[in-house]
Amino acid sequence: MQQFAVADGQLLVGGLPLEQLAARVGQTPFYAYDRALLKTRVGELRAALPASVKLHYAMKANPLPALVGFMAGLVDGIDVASAGELKVALDAGANPHEVSFAGPGKRRGELRQAVAAGVLINLESFREVGELAAIADELQRPARIAVRVNPDFELKGSGMKMGGGPKQFGVDAEQVPELLAAIGKAGLQFEGFHLFAGSQNLKAEAICEAQQKSYDLALRLAGDAPSPVRFLNLGGGFGIPYFPGEQRLDLQAVGDNLARLTARAEVDMPEAELVIELGRYLVGEAGIYVTQIVDRKISRGQTYLVVDGGLNHHLSVSGNFGQVIRKNYPVAIGNRINGVAKESVSVVGPLCTPLDLLAERMELPVAQPGDLVVIYQSGAYGASASPQRFLGHPEVIEVLV
Repeated sequence: MQQFAVADGQLLVGGLPLEQLAARVGQTPFYAYDRALLKTRVGELRAALPASVKLHYAMKANPLPALVGFMAGLVDGIDVASAGELKVALDAGANPHEVSFAGPGKRRGELRQAVAAGVLINLESFREVGELAAIADELQRPARIAVRVNPDFELKGSGMKMGGGPKQFGVDAEQVPELLAAIGKAGLQFEGFHLFAGSQNLKAEAICEAQQKSYDLALRLAGDAPSPVRFLNLGGGFGIPYFPGEQRLDLQAVGDNLARLTARAEVDMPEAELVIELGRYLVGEAGIYVTQIVDRKISRGQTYLVVDGGLNHHLSVSGNFGQVIRKNYPVAIGNRINGVAKESVSVVGPLCTPLDLLAERMELPVAQPGDLVVIYQSGAYGASASPQRFLGHPEVIEVLV
């Protein structure tokens, strides 16, 4: 992929030739994330988005502590989805005031930890109002909250719809006025709204429409709020291209739309800070998965490259993490990037299941046992989203380079 440089036929990661990096890591398979690419992506966003819009990293995309620590120094805040992620974010040095906690099933213990830490809690049910009021009284600390709204629209063209229709996420928009009244009565510290319509969208016009609708909905709901809106999270949804024919998101169009919304907010909600929450878009293209060829075999005319890692480490590349019809991620022979002789091969892992398919009938340079297969676009929803204990194979290593 164009993000990674090549020298002498080898992929460069963090400036290191792939074979040297593999030797440094000490074993395959492994994930590698490139610091320079992470920094570049954040810089691109800063250049395209209004300066007043805050940028949050949704660490569920990649919770590797070293990476979260690096990202904490680049973005304005961290969004977490569990007490475990909250610990990682705080250990990484994230400012608690700029940490938000979302999730539809927060346990009482998690809510207590969040109040004690002073982070912003995205309310997702009426139950949480009573729980947080009791916790705030017990700890003698304010419970900072925003209301996560389940909007009455969906993000068109999104890979995963997180709002609109019946959803486990947030509170239905029509129920929010009642919830706001309960928040005021309970004495919780209301700060604003969180709206997240969907994810993995490559259509700027759809993202802009969702942002505009989210803003209008928040403005309408603000009339019932117990205090002025100071925080408005418009979600994310920015996608990255995975498959042939997919076009990159027009980031400038999204930035121009946000500029119009920030201008409106200065009049409509003068105390509000607008926030964009991104995970995959920040880290997805900065990571690769590297696995070594163990065997090369031919079955009835089809060549298979059998590698030492599979869906146990990288569930999404196998097509079993949300794909309706399986498509190949971009794949390369990382130490033979410029190989002239090509062949059609399928790359499979070591697991005893036909689902363990990393690439199907792809044109790749001719490769042999010992060569390194690289799966691009692997910086998000990789190791932490995969069943690493499946069939007892070793867990994967992750490095930040």
